[in-house]
Amino acid sequence: MASKREALPVIGWREWVGLPELGIEAIKAKVDTGARSSSLHAFELEAFTRNGVDWVRFEIHPNQRNAANPVLTEAPVLEYRSIRSSSGVASRRPVIVTPVRLMDQVWPVELTLANRDEMGFRMLLGRQAFRRRFLVDAGRSYRGARPPKKQR
Repeated sequence: MASKREALPVIGWREWVGLPELGIEAIKAKVDTGARSSSLHAFELEAFTRNGVDWVRFEIHPNQRNAANPVLTEAPVLEYRSIRSSSGVASRRPVIVTPVRLMDQVWPVELTLANRDEMGFRMLLGRQAFRRRFLVDAGRSYRGARPPKKQR
């Protein structure tokens, strides 16, 4: 009889994920077992209130090393959190909750919004997002497949 751990699907250290409620079909994410939380590259952040609820409007560049075709989106703010970057600098970031699609699974994930222009990936998928859902093979990439190439 297989244990529950053996039954979990295996993902690589980087994967293509979808953010359907934000209008992102595919964005390359670094799967980071060393990071507790997940983060999404966002810029032009604009906080506002809708029906007494804090919201944030922002833009996303879903393609790495490409600033063309930004996606404008908005989401309710769960909270503001002090996050310490890998360089040790703390900053206050908005946190949103949005569904993430990877392989055949879709589930809600908390994402901090931050400018990740200087980072190699537009999205970081931290361990809280995938614990008890996937195992990570640190030597493999794109176990969940690559998105289809767009027709020109």
